[in-house]
Amino acid sequence: MKHRTEQIVDTILESYGKYDLTSRIDAENRLNKAIIIEVLERIRRVLFPGFFDDGKTSSEYIKYMVGEHLEFIQYNLKKQIARALGSDDTCSECPKSTLFDRADEITKEFLERIPKIRDYLYADVQAAFNGDPAAYSTDEIIFSYPGLFAVTVYRIAHELVLLGVPLIPRIMSEHAHSLTGIDIHPGATIGRYFFIDHGTGIVVGETTTIGDNVKIYQGVTLGALSTRKGQQLRGVKRHPTIGDNVTIYSGTSILGGDTVIGSGATIGGNAFIVSSVAEGTKVSVKNPELQYSGGKSNELQQEEFWDWVI
Repeated sequence: MKHRTEQIVDTILESYGKYDLTSRIDAENRLNKAIIIEVLERIRRVLFPGFFDDGKTSSEYIKYMVGEHLEFIQYNLKKQIARALGSDDTCSECPKSTLFDRADEITKEFLERIPKIRDYLYADVQAAFNGDPAAYSTDEIIFSYPGLFAVTVYRIAHELVLLGVPLIPRIMSEHAHSLTGIDIHPGATIGRYFFIDHGTGIVVGETTTIGDNVKIYQGVTLGALSTRKGQQLRGVKRHPTIGDNVTIYSGTSILGGDTVIGSGATIGGNAFIVSSVAEGTKVSVKNPELQYSGGKSNELQQEEFWDWVI
């Protein structure tokens, strides 16, 4: 039995060498996903003080508490950014001192942007409350709405993208995706007062641009027309542009980098759009005709249906 186990181990080790893309043995720049997620949670505590801390957040000690969170964030985020920079092709041969100096500067710049992120999130919370009659308080939104959680993570990750951090922003956004079913690429550009209602199944692609005061319902895809060319399309505008004051209802797909949804447009549910829509346009899909066969008469069936609805 021992001999057979050794053979299995040797076979697995052989596969490590054969498929090197799926192994990171002896890697100096391996990221720690658990630490990145913990950093993300600490950032959320700073963004929403008093909501996610374990104990009571007292105004008397708030300066100390924020300082403690920032110390944890700065130390750990800097280490992970240095590793991410070192694993990137553009700096794989850079000295460690260069990586840590650059990571230290990026981390400080990110921390300086926290007030800006809070400014955006304040507007997002207001958009959710004003746009959802089922919300009885803004606390309810901050504590429990998956859309706000996904947008919060996006706001954090997007700033790291703007600062040139590889890999880490995508780890953060995919963490939110796994918890909420909402997939927002951190490279997308999203304006103020953004509201995701319900949210499950939403996809926002990397080169999407979304204006201010936009509302999106579950199952919406802002995607690319085709990705068959793969890496050849990197850096190309592949996803749509959504203007200001646009509402997109559930199940709609809007595809293509040349597709622009004009400001003030309303896109009805289950639409499939691959060309631009003018400002102020209302787009709707014609309802399919219901057909009945067998059983009671159509008229009786419909009467019973409306009785049930009423």
